[in-house]
Amino acid sequence: MSKELTYALASQADIYPVLTQVGAMVDKGLPGGPVEIAVRRPGQKRSGDQNKRLWAVLRDVSEQVEWYSRYLPDYAWKDIFTAALERQDIVPGIDGGYVMVGGRTSKMNKARFAELLTLIDVAEILLTSENTVRWWHQIGRLSRLSWNLRWRSPA
Repeated sequence: MSKELTYALASQADIYPVLTQVGAMVDKGLPGGPVEIAVRRPGQKRSGDQNKRLWAVLRDVSEQVEWYSRYLPDYAWKDIFTAALERQDIVPGIDGGYVMVGGRTSKMNKARFAELLTLIDVAEILLTSENTVRWWHQIGRLSRLSWNLRWRSPA
């Protein structure tokens, strides 16, 4: 068994069918070695709108901001902003250079993802003051402030 499966239980009626299925899967998987079962409350994942906004902002930055004499791709900017939020560690790479470790946006819940977007909002102000950056994600959309108020989870 190399696959991880998740079942959401919303009522007591969901318990027996899921436990029956899990029992059958464990029975099938045990000959291959130990099997782990985890029970937890679901975290509130980031929304599709949050994800769309993130990539729109990252695209704006990647196309318009020169960073130490070069233009970085959107995924590199995601690493930079995530490192700033998560206070990631930087370690030497195997073949030289350095690697940031310790943070993934895919592991962030909705509230933490809203914090990342707020950090990027502040960076937008700083980057705009040093560069003439046009933030395409703001055209025809909610302003940054109203967007953050809409998507930020209560503390």
